Amino acid sequence: MKGLSKDFATWHEVEAEAAGQRMDNYLTKWLKGVPKSHIYRILRSGEVRVNSKRVGPDYRLEEGDRLRIPPIRTAPRPAAPPRPPASRLKADILYEDEMLLVINKPSGVAVHGGSGISRGVVEQLRLERSESRFLELVHRLDRETSGVLMLAKRRSALTALHRQLREGQVQKFYLALVKGSWRDDQRSVKLPLDKYVLASGERRVSVSRDGLPAHTVFRLHRAWSGYSLLEAELKTGRTHQIRVHLAHLGFPVAGDDKYGDFALNKQLARQGLKRMFLHAFKAVISHPQSGASLTLEAPLPPELQAFLAALDVGEARHAQAF
Repeated sequence: MKGLSKDFATWHEVEAEAAGQRMDNYLTKWLKGVPKSHIYRILRSGEVRVNSKRVGPDYRLEEGDRLRIPPIRTAPRPAAPPRPPASRLKADILYEDEMLLVINKPSGVAVHGGSGISRGVVEQLRLERSESRFLELVHRLDRETSGVLMLAKRRSALTALHRQLREGQVQKFYLALVKGSWRDDQRSVKLPLDKYVLASGERRVSVSRDGLPAHTVFRLHRAWSGYSLLEAELKTGRTHQIRVHLAHLGFPVAGDDKYGDFALNKQLARQGLKRMFLHAFKAVISHPQSGASLTLEAPLPPELQAFLAALDVGEARHAQAF
């Protein structure tokens, strides 16, 4: 093939990272630039073989499969103009091995592209790590939420961690600063949540008896006049779960632009809090390869630490006045 392919059929063995992929998706990645219509044609004609047998586009590859890819000829494409270098993602690596990459995601960065966002965390990391053959999100964080974000470097790791998430074996802990004086040392909140769409097309979540089960355990960490710092442990992983549970209970998260106290948010911005105070500070998982317990922790970002320090100063001044 000129430019993209070879003049002879190629044979290769499927590696562990590709196990479980559909044949059509695998070929789309392997034969970059080849139209999907052509990929489906060579599958229908039997030119693609797995272990010397014809397969369909929905065949799931297995490690060790011997794959034949026919010669494919396409017209050479004009050289694309050089792409400007990608700006590096400003996030700390909390943990990395051959199976996992765990970062401390900054606030204000989406985990993936879409809805007007050209590039999220996973796309940026793929650009920065062009040598990585596999890199996928294990879970998601809201754009304005910072903290522990896990990515799988192998499909087997992704599958294992998704199973842990489905079976409730992953422990996830957040820190949230809320408006109001939280009284309980610990409170278990079970309120079903339902998704809906605004006229603008924006997705929202609300407490509804017809919603899906949602369970959060809140623990009081610290308290100030008018504010409380809570630890939130997710027992389920519904969209915006912590934010909606707290708003429904009358304790909106500071800086929350969807479910929060908007007048308060403007005041907080003048005081230095220009983001939502929600941080994924810890996750506990079983390592997808060894099975050993692994605790992943992300320190509170400097801007959130600074705001808590300002609350301490304000509280001290208030105490001195009396």
